[in-house]
Amino acid sequence: MAISSDDRYAPAGESGSGKLWNLCRMPFRQAAGAPAPASSSSSSGIHHSAGRYGHEAPVAGDGGAPGAPAGISTVAKALLPARRRLRLDPSNKLYFPYEPGKQVKSAIRIKNTSKSHVAFKFQTTAPKSCFMRPPGAILAPGETIIATVFKFVEHPENNENVLQKCKVKFKILSLKVQGPMEYAPELFDEQKDQAVVEKILRVIFLDVQNPGPQLEKLNTQLAEAEAALEARKKPPEENGPKIVGEGLVIDEWKERRERYLAQQQVEVVDSV
Repeated sequence: MAISSDDRYAPAGESGSGKLWNLCRMPFRQAAGAPAPASSSSSSGIHHSAGRYGHEAPVAGDGGAPGAPAGISTVAKALLPARRRLRLDPSNKLYFPYEPGKQVKSAIRIKNTSKSHVAFKFQTTAPKSCFMRPPGAILAPGETIIATVFKFVEHPENNENVLQKCKVKFKILSLKVQGPMEYAPELFDEQKDQAVVEKILRVIFLDVQNPGPQLEKLNTQLAEAEAALEARKKPPEENGPKIVGEGLVIDEWKERRERYLAQQQVEVVDSV
């Protein structure tokens, strides 16, 4: 069949062969039976077709679907477990010697394993019979502290076996802070969203009549905690000159000179 000169040089959007070529180059995601767009080129035809049916994919950087990545990251953060900042020893229990009618003590070693300063705080389900020393503190990176927990042990009711059943629990919260600062419980009230539950500790009573490894470890930690407390109570040693009275500075040379003058006066009196 002869092709006329008009059809041979006609634009692709107006000739039959051009329309067929555009149809072959249409994306497969276009809805079935959609009419071929009339355009002067294949690229413009794809653009108008996608825009007509609302299936145009957003291009990176053009502002399309700006909330999608943020939403996915928020959901992912909510599902993933929070990264721990503290290492606890014991890790999930607090051991107390079982002595009904007495106040007993437990100890837990807390270490800051993060690269920033971290504040921690104790919470308990029995605040009337338990208290902690210290109730909270701020630890520098790599710093370790042994906290002491006090609890009053009540007498069992109806011959209940308290050694295997205790409902009291403790919770340790952590919070990342900016550099060294004074600890205050209000830090956790001001930044509730940033606080992380490090661990919930169960109370386990130890039979003092049958001592075991756990009771020996507890006694060792309590002794270390008492030694650290006494060390903190001691005033820091002053390497500089001593200050006596109202700002009078006395150094070793002046003390020696005063002793020499006093000795000279005694010798003069004796000679007279």
